[in-house]
Amino acid sequence: MKKILTTPLTNADLEDIRIGDVIYLNGHIVTCRDVAHRRLIEYGRELPVDVRGGAIFHAGPIVRKREDGKYEMVSIGPTTSMRMEKFEKDFIEQTGVKVIVGKGGMGQDTVEACQKHKAIHCVYPAGNAVLAAIQVEEIEKAEWMDLGMPETLWYCRVKEFGPLIVSIDTHGGNLFEENKVKFNQIKEEQIKKISEKVKFIK
Repeated sequence: MKKILTTPLTNADLEDIRIGDVIYLNGHIVTCRDVAHRRLIEYGRELPVDVRGGAIFHAGPIVRKREDGKYEMVSIGPTTSMRMEKFEKDFIEQTGVKVIVGKGGMGQDTVEACQKHKAIHCVYPAGNAVLAAIQVEEIEKAEWMDLGMPETLWYCRVKEFGPLIVSIDTHGGNLFEENKVKFNQIKEEQIKKISEKVKFIK
């Protein structure tokens, strides 16, 4: 059974979500990456969209303007989330965002912020930018277009947006860091086995 969350979200909505869970998102998501984070955190400019209880996507999409003047999503692949690590703790605290979507994991500051403010980070699998675009039902508005297409805040209505793999939960779990420990243990075991078989090589 699909686990589908609908924005706006509450703390209770995320209570039972754990790292490794696969979820989908209904409602709204806003593309928001490097420059938008910097404007808020470093320059103190308030976001022109309200993401309290909502979701952001670390992504620089390709968008096409239609003849009727509206915009449609062509491709929307995730940006490496770690690029936002130095901003994300303050971003979560200041905006009240509940779901952060991107590529790869994030660090300890984000883990602490997610635990304190009850938010989660999720991974949208790379290589599925066209699928993600299909899941955008409509771009309802665009803000900070002076930043150019990749950095614009595209406010999107989505349906069953995902799959989203939960990498940081509200309980302090960090899937990427936990997997590093497991994989390093497996790696050491395998190195020992291989070394025994090839020790004749000088």
